[in-house]
Amino acid sequence: MKRLAIAVALLTIGACSEGGDPVQMALRDATAARQAAAVKEGTTSAPAARAVTAQAAGKTADATYVAGMIEHHRTAVTMAVDALARSRDPEIRRMAQAEIDSRTRQIAELQAWKPADQPAAPAG
Repeated sequence: MKRLAIAVALLTIGACSEGGDPVQMALRDATAARQAAAVKEGTTSAPAARAVTAQAAGKTADATYVAGMIEHHRTAVTMAVDALARSRDPEIRRMAQAEIDSRTRQIAELQAWKPADQPAAPAG
């Protein structure tokens, strides 16, 4: 965890030396500081730590959100598949299948997202 905090701090320092929007730099610094404190206290999850690191590295909040949600949904699908395989309760099995269907569709939507300032890849 200390390595992650150091990496976040180094990325933040690197971002500052490149210049840029002072507001964005201040937001990245504050985010990195909060993340480092959370890591030190052990109150953060691995996906949250990666998301903050991505933002400190200059990825947009949109791209960070999409990547984090894809990971989150994949975890939910894995849990639902396990519940479907192990449970004999019809209601749990129904909810697990509904979760698999819903989250799989949401993952596909998130993967299809393209930033507004980038044109979509040509079809074909």
